[in-house]
Amino acid sequence: MTVQLTNWIFNPTLVKFLVALAGLAIVYALSKAAQRGISRRIEDASTRYNARKFVALFGYFLAVVVVATVFSDRLAGLTVALGVAGAGVAFALQEVIVSVAGWMALSFGRYYSPGDRVQLGGIKGDVIDIGILRTTLMEVGQWVNADLYNGRIVRVANSFVFKEPVFNYSADFPFLWDEIILPVRFGSDWEYTRKMLQQVADEVCRGFAVQSLASWKDAVHKYRLEEARIEPVITLAATDNWIEFTTRYIVAYQERRVVRDRLFTRILEEVDKSGNRVRLASATFEIVNLPRVDIAFAEGKASAQPSYVP
Repeated sequence: MTVQLTNWIFNPTLVKFLVALAGLAIVYALSKAAQRGISRRIEDASTRYNARKFVALFGYFLAVVVVATVFSDRLAGLTVALGVAGAGVAFALQEVIVSVAGWMALSFGRYYSPGDRVQLGGIKGDVIDIGILRTTLMEVGQWVNADLYNGRIVRVANSFVFKEPVFNYSADFPFLWDEIILPVRFGSDWEYTRKMLQQVADEVCRGFAVQSLASWKDAVHKYRLEEARIEPVITLAATDNWIEFTTRYIVAYQERRVVRDRLFTRILEEVDKSGNRVRLASATFEIVNLPRVDIAFAEGKASAQPSYVP
């Protein structure tokens, strides 16, 4: 019994397993210690995130090296068995494998990076982490209007980069074109209204046009894009009910809601100052050919019969 216990304790395979386990524990402890040190010493959020991800990936690499080194003499004999098992695992975990491939595509293809605002798998939000299997988003929209966080953290499989379009709001050109529409009554001073809207748009949005100029030139140089007007522009269209003014402007993607609020505030201030030269329109309904109704009283009861008058 003692001899069997001694042989079991000093079994080479068991010893190697224990050595590999100890090596993995040491790698894990060093990786966590390095990540804690990075969190304390680096203040910039982007640099801190990238440094922590690098340490984590390097830890995975060291773990693979430790296991491969300890069991190097047995790996050759396991080649056939690993091949057969690998085929079965690949079939069973194909979604996981595609997600890992998606992570590699994200790492080298620059689909998006942490901090970008994207729409992925039908979910819109800011990328806060890119893992080997999933991308983590802080969701915007849904029951919250415009582009504000709603508080939900969503994890989307990386495999979606191969299955659906990836909308990036902030990659090579971190600005968006936006529009607001102002309905004005017929009979208003439309020339004065156009000038007023142009003045307000220039006041509020011209700074974004200046900021975006360099980014737009880089995008035109990198991609096959036509030149586009980035200064605020006012267009007019006459409809059946009113004159419709559209203000088109460029804005940083994360400030769209704030800029819309500033624009509408300034527009309403100018409308109040216009002295009735600008009258805002609203939907009105006119009922025509309403039939006359005759009411007859008999024995305390009232009855109504429509009487159509041409």
